[in-house]
Amino acid sequence: METTTLDFERCYRAVDSRDARFDGWFVTAVTSTRIYCRPSCPAITPKRENVRFLPSAASAQREGFRACLRCRPDAAPGSPEWNYRADVVGRAMRLIADGVVDRDGVPGLASRIGYTERHLGRLLTAEVGAGPLALARAQRAQTARILIETTGLGLADIAFAAGFGSVRQFNDTIVEIYGRTPSVLRAARRDGLDAAGLGAITLRLPYREPLHAGALLEFFAARTVPGVDEVRDGIYRRGLRLPHGAATAEVDILPGYARTTLHLSDVRDLSPAVARCRRLLDLDADPVAVDTTLAADPALAPAVAKEPGVRVPGAVDGFEMAVRAVVGQQISVVGARKILARLVAAQDPGDHDLEVMIDADSRRSAHDHGDLRGGLRGFPTAVEVAEAPDEAFAMPAARRRTLRQLAAAVADGRLHLDPGADRAETEAGLLALPGIGPWTAQYVALRAIGDPDVLLLTDLGVRRGAVALGLSDNPARLDQHGQQHWAPWRSYATIRLWRQG
Repeated sequence: METTTLDFERCYRAVDSRDARFDGWFVTAVTSTRIYCRPSCPAITPKRENVRFLPSAASAQREGFRACLRCRPDAAPGSPEWNYRADVVGRAMRLIADGVVDRDGVPGLASRIGYTERHLGRLLTAEVGAGPLALARAQRAQTARILIETTGLGLADIAFAAGFGSVRQFNDTIVEIYGRTPSVLRAARRDGLDAAGLGAITLRLPYREPLHAGALLEFFAARTVPGVDEVRDGIYRRGLRLPHGAATAEVDILPGYARTTLHLSDVRDLSPAVARCRRLLDLDADPVAVDTTLAADPALAPAVAKEPGVRVPGAVDGFEMAVRAVVGQQISVVGARKILARLVAAQDPGDHDLEVMIDADSRRSAHDHGDLRGGLRGFPTAVEVAEAPDEAFAMPAARRRTLRQLAAAVADGRLHLDPGADRAETEAGLLALPGIGPWTAQYVALRAIGDPDVLLLTDLGVRRGAVALGLSDNPARLDQHGQQHWAPWRSYATIRLWRQG
């Protein structure tokens, strides 16, 4: 589905059949009611002459349409296009979702992208139907609605937490977009959303089905780091470092959505927390498109049929993922966990629980040592790793130097490791660091930057998986097969090969 050239007939068929696969790809603006909906809205299909199809909620709001309170189009899964694309618009959309405009303004966004504000605005308007300010405003409105309906915060506090400059601006925007005042939205909020406890925000993060939850949880469980994350009773929990403070997230993947409870030290971090959790679970993927391509290969077809909807496990912190990649070079997953646990523990020497876990049998899961939800914290920052004592690094001196140089490059802004980064520049920057080779750079691209088309040709697990499927494990032949059969979804093929190996 091309965002800039929406095909009316194709869009109308999707709306008429209430096809949820197109939620997030476009919105339906109904000129007779001045309301916009997601394609799967259960309301009566509008007449053709009363319909316009627009590329985003922000573009509909910009043209004076109000969000449907029944289907909540602003809360649809994100567009897979902006999740995958490596161009300027795709990078900008991911950074806006992470709250860069609210924190640094349009100048900050333009600086990160490397374009002038004016040119960036033209590109976004042409592709998405709205400029960066309008896109950030739409996100602010959604954040405000979530806070109104799921917390007991005062409305004035919500206004500033969501990023509005004044209470009046907050009130006017909510009325314009939702056709209700904030107080009316609060009065109509659903029961049970405050059940997570004091200071918690529980919300549903929708995704396109199918999604193989077991594959995600197995992947995370094998790589948990004591004090940072854990998997218990089918729920993934982890600590977060967000722009305004620490947080924890608890994710329970259910049919159609991931029930996510966030414990935030500053509610201004709601939008970036949501964006990072969505990236972590790859919730904006288009599994039908991915699986259709991979299933066309006879070698992968049985695996796709058996396990539809396998996602690429992402990251909430690009630096953390890069450290994990460096530590994991040429050692087992179990060994890497022990080294990472010691590095984390070095940031809080008084944490005896972590020391117990480091020394315990590595096959025992973290939850054997008690409920750590209140003790989970984000991975150490680049500055903390750069300044950590030598004894925090249970590894050879050369690898320790690599980690210190990686941390220094991230800390001083020479290297960006978030999904808004330029993929080619990031890979080149990583490869320029001593001790980082192609496997490490590509692993970071796959999990932290979100490149959907990475095949780790020299990875032992990938090569074993290829042999299990009857394919050659010769890197050159495997590369040729991947380009012919799996592109542009080779990252998903990598995950499936790991599961075979």
